[in-house]
Amino acid sequence: MSIKRYWKWRYIIPAAIIGAPVAFAVFVAVGGGVVMLLWNWLLPPLFGWPQITIWQGFGLLALCRILFGGLGSHGRGGPSRHHFTLEERERFRQRMRERCFSKSGESQPSQGESQPSQ
Repeated sequence: MSIKRYWKWRYIIPAAIIGAPVAFAVFVAVGGGVVMLLWNWLLPPLFGWPQITIWQGFGLLALCRILFGGLGSHGRGGPSRHHFTLEERERFRQRMRERCFSKSGESQPSQGESQPSQ
C-alpha cells in the first residue's frame, strides 16, 4: 500500500464514521420538520386535529414511506413487477373469465363484446 493511499484512508474512514450519524440527524430534522410544519399549518385549522412535534413528524414521514413508497424497490424489476407477454396475458384473461362466469351461471362475453357496467 502506498503512502498516498494510507493517508487517504486515514481521513476517509473517520469522516464516514462521523458523517453518517450527522447526515442521519440532518435528515431527521429536515424531513420531520417539513412534515411537522405542513401538518401544523394545514390540519389543526381545517379539521381541529392536534399539533405534532418534530419526532411525530418524522414518524409520520417514515410511516408514509413504508405504506406508500415501498421499501426501496424503485425502478428495479422485482417479483411484483412482472410484465406479461401477449400469450400470458391472454391465458390470464381466459382463466379469469372461466373463474368469474362459470360459478355465477352467466354467459361468457365473447371477444368483441364488453360487459355491461353496473
